[in-house]
Amino acid sequence: MMNTDLEKVKQLAKDLRKTYPRSPREKLGGYVIAARCADKCRAFLLNMNGEYNYWPCSLASQWFAFTGITPEQFKGVVATGAADDDIARWITEHSQVKDAHEVLKWNNRLRDMRLSDMNLQAQQYLEEYIPKFVPGHRPVYVWFDVYDLEEKRL
Repeated sequence: MMNTDLEKVKQLAKDLRKTYPRSPREKLGGYVIAARCADKCRAFLLNMNGEYNYWPCSLASQWFAFTGITPEQFKGVVATGAADDDIARWITEHSQVKDAHEVLKWNNRLRDMRLSDMNLQAQQYLEEYIPKFVPGHRPVYVWFDVYDLEEKRL
């Protein structure tokens, strides 16, 4: 069992009540989504997650399913106060995916995922979400655009 060090977590955490987590496009440990997941987990551990959920989360679920890492395992390492470099090493050691080409293909598939490629439940959710939270004059080409437009990165 890993030790929890919330003081270290506090030094690394973003207050998601006041700012945004990293883009799902940013990589950690070679994976898209993972850096955002770390931001959300740190904030969750400190009760600074605002409207952001660490778990369950549709983005994170994609990454957890692909790597075989569980939300609890990831939360355990983040709770130690591990910096991004340490988390990246941990991800590399604990991911069930060892082929860099498979990771690259997965990253690109997620980066390029259009809304029409998503399951019907996700499409129905985003059909209502996008008009409420994404600036109306901005087109959504791929799934990650929803986050980057809403959080003012695009």
